Amino acid sequence: MKRVLVFDVNETLLDLSALDPHFQRVFGDAQVRVEWFQTMLQSAFLTTITGPYKPFGEHFRAALAITALRRDLRVSPEDERAIIAGVRTLPPHPDVRPALERLRSAGFRLAALTNSTAEVEEAQLRNAKLADLFEKALSADSGKRLKPAAEAYANAARELDVAPAEIRLVAAHVWDVQGALRAGCAAAFVERPGAVWNPLLERPDIVGRDLGEIAERVIQVDR
Repeated sequence: MKRVLVFDVNETLLDLSALDPHFQRVFGDAQVRVEWFQTMLQSAFLTTITGPYKPFGEHFRAALAITALRRDLRVSPEDERAIIAGVRTLPPHPDVRPALERLRSAGFRLAALTNSTAEVEEAQLRNAKLADLFEKALSADSGKRLKPAAEAYANAARELDVAPAEIRLVAAHVWDVQGALRAGCAAAFVERPGAVWNPLLERPDIVGRDLGEIAERVIQVDR
């Protein structure tokens, strides 16, 4: 089955380490960026499970405030704006465009699916010079249910006019891959640095160190 390939955006396609200089300036430690992103995900998961719905950008800002409070600091409005603006201009990982072009040449339909708003996603893909490779840029925000909620993947399948089983979600996040699998999709896990599979979960049938390896396996399995 030649599935529609649906790619997560942040960390899977785009390199969040480009934000490190901001965190070095504000917190004196570039590694605080990792803590901030994990805090943001925790906030997003909490409201996805319990409600009420909050757009992804609000979680970004709340996580910045929380991360600063842990250190008895305050992020200035100017620094907050700089970090949020940086999210819109993240560069792609070097392996991304060659892998996407290879998959397109092999006849696969490609789409992006993010928890960010459509406006942010469009800016990200445009600035990363990847927008031309995707048939659609999908946002879980449109259905007010963020990944890894099953509705996010079901809504994406509906917008692509396919069944969930006809989608393969590609992500560097265990939670995103698991969410897709539980929603009835296929998935592929990209082992970006620091991305380690949870041994309590069944691994997807495709795992690779980068998108080049993922593309090679997808062409073998889903051709």
